[in-house]
Amino acid sequence: MNDLSPSTFVPSEPDRLRARVSWLYHVEGHTQNEIATRMNLNRVMVVRLLAEARRRNEVRVSMAAPLSELIGLECRVEQKFAVRRVLLAPFADPDGDPTMVIAAAAGSCISGLMRSGMTVGVGWGTTLYNTLRYIAGASLEDFRVVSLLGGIAAAKRYNPAEFAWQFAELFSGEGYLVPAPAVVDSPETKHALLERCGLAATFEMAEKLDLAFLSVGGITTRTTSYRSGYLGEADRRSLIDGGAVGDVLYNFIDRDGNTLDHDVNRRVISVNLARLKRTPERVLVSGGREKRTALRAALRTIAPTILITDEQTAIALLEEAAD
Repeated sequence: MNDLSPSTFVPSEPDRLRARVSWLYHVEGHTQNEIATRMNLNRVMVVRLLAEARRRNEVRVSMAAPLSELIGLECRVEQKFAVRRVLLAPFADPDGDPTMVIAAAAGSCISGLMRSGMTVGVGWGTTLYNTLRYIAGASLEDFRVVSLLGGIAAAKRYNPAEFAWQFAELFSGEGYLVPAPAVVDSPETKHALLERCGLAATFEMAEKLDLAFLSVGGITTRTTSYRSGYLGEADRRSLIDGGAVGDVLYNFIDRDGNTLDHDVNRRVISVNLARLKRTPERVLVSGGREKRTALRAALRTIAPTILITDEQTAIALLEEAAD
């Protein structure tokens, strides 16, 4: 089934926006002009949202909206990690798998971000793939989707090329894929593919992205990267011994967010993370117990403008930061 269970509450974007504006105005005491600037809205929209919240009886002496505690948590994560906007999916189980609730929250956000004329870069992974069912597609003009890393040769569901293609189809856009493996056998092979087989032209499009959707891979268990078959147990152990805590686009990073000087990283066919960091809008979508350390590192590596994760991951990130 595509739907979340009836007990899982996934707020709509209008509900979330209304609750955030109400929180900032009534609880944190920001002026309407300050809120408009902070949230990139015009003041008239802020006034309307506040009026709508009052009409719905969501604002009394204290916040009555069901998202009030979550909105406060979002604000604390934003401030602690210098992220412009944090979206948290409600999730009560600290040991559970939040993939689907994160995907649902991300799908709603993605639907509202897409515009005609955009060039969008996409990563891959289980969470990103599951956003597809929650995205409200549209027929956009002059819309391009660029896969940011090579593909998986086997016909697997969690394939970078497959995700990029399906994403482009949702918005009637053009898809630009990387016709090469995500990881090759040597740095020499990588160089040859980039320089002689036209891959460099695709990656040059990453210099002109309007927005990038990314996820984080863990390394402590057999996550998507290892199930795909490109990285075996020997590589995984070697990366851990070298200080890796996870990856972004197969670029393995340490807990401080630095890209490792490791043989695997020299064989990866993907966009350079330093280049990607120059993209104006960077949306990081990830969460779960096994990815918390990697996600915290990726916040430094990518410096996302938008972070979409779950409630329990956010709590853990703040607790670790306080240690």
